[in-house]
This record gives sequence, structure tokens and C-alpha cells, in this order.
Amino acid sequence: MSGHSKWSTIKHKKAITDARRGKLFTKLIRELTSAARAGGGDVDANPRLRTAVSTARGSNMPNDTIERAIKKGTGELPGEVYDEVTYEGYGAGGVAVLVDVLTDKKNRTVAEVRHLFSKYGGNLGENGCVAYMFDRRGFITVDVAQIDEDELMELVLDAGGEDLRTEGEVYEIYTEPETFEAVKGAIEARELAIGVAEITMLPQNTVPVEGKKAEQVLKLLEALDDHDDVTKAYANFDISEEQMAELAQG
Repeated sequence: MSGHSKWSTIKHKKAITDARRGKLFTKLIRELTSAARAGGGDVDANPRLRTAVSTARGSNMPNDTIERAIKKGTGELPGEVYDEVTYEGYGAGGVAVLVDVLTDKKNRTVAEVRHLFSKYGGNLGENGCVAYMFDRRGFITVDVAQIDEDELMELVLDAGGEDLRTEGEVYEIYTEPETFEAVKGAIEARELAIGVAEITMLPQNTVPVEGKKAEQVLKLLEALDDHDDVTKAYANFDISEEQMAELAQG
């Protein structure tokens, strides 16, 4: 199966159950602050901030914490200024990897990210080496037990969604970034529980990996996900359902 959707689901479950919630909140606060700094503090006029607020609330972040992060971005409160950088490279088996970071020390961060690539059988590349292999899309999952596929498809298309696929026990919904909030809102209006809801970089094609290389790819993504400065990591790997489950549990 496509590694992208499975990895997104694994990350979502980690965020809910992981004892390191403080680290998750730190990353969410950085995104809230940066989104507000880039596009203003009005969620209705700033789609990036609207998504960041929705994600923060979905992670049970207190409203006063969200408000403080936004005010730091708009300059109403003092706060750090973070540079937004995307690094590109290859993981084991030639898997393309994109890494979005928010950092106040770019030289330190790039050295640490390069080390992680090398540690797990990959290498950091030049800007543009893999970005063209990905498309920016909205991505939402809904448990199949909640609604009939045809009914959900009609709902998604009417709200401006692009595609719906069934993967095991979940529906995967894809949208253009501009229609993501409208589709998400339509699903929520039907009182359907959403698993994952994010703006992501969707790979145009996938690279099959197995065995040791598959393990290295997942370890790289997990290490990147654990890095304080990394906000998102994307990859175009394809790993069997069985091995993905085995490695995720390990």
C-alpha cells in the first residue's frame, strides 16, 4: 500500500497516545506563531492559520495557549522568529524525502538533518532534487464504519473535494489546498469523526522498499518527526501492509 497514508495514520495515533505531548505542543505553537506572522492573526482571512488552529484544537491544546502563540506571531507579545526551510534528499532504496522545518538556527538544523539522513542509509540533496515529485494536497481520513462510500463520495464532491479512496478500514479523501477547509467542514457538519486532517505533500509516484531498507526509511521518518525543528516529513515509499504494521509495532 502507499506509505504516505499509512504513515500519516501512524503519526496521528502517536500524537494521541505519545507521552511526549510537550514536544507536540512545541511544534504546534511554532506553526501557529509562524502562520500568524506570515498571514495575520485573523483565522477567517488566513487559511494556514485556520488549519493550524484546527490541528492544535484537535490535539487538545488549551485555547489560551493557542491565543498566546498567535499574538507572538502578530507581534502583540514577544516571541522567537523562525525561518521556514524545506530540505530535500533520498532515503534508503532511493525513496524521495521532503522535510519542512521551522528553526531559529539554520546551520545547526541542516547539520542535524543531514546526520539523520546519513545515519539511516540516505543522503541530503540539493534544493529541487525531489520537490517536483510531490503535489500539495489536503488529506482527510474517515473510518469506513461511519458512512457508506457512495454517500461520503457525494458529500466530498459537493464540498469541492478531488478524490476518495478506500484503504482498509478508512476512507482517504483528497482535496486541493483551497478546498480543504470546506470539505473538512462538510464532513464535520455530518458529525463524522475525522482521523487525519492535514495539508500534505502527496507523492506522484511511489518507490517500493522492503526488508532492511523499509526499516531504515521508517526509522528516518520517525527520527525526523522527533526532531524539535521538523514540522513535517514526507516520503514516496511503498511498503507492504504486513511489514508496515510489523515495523510500526517494533
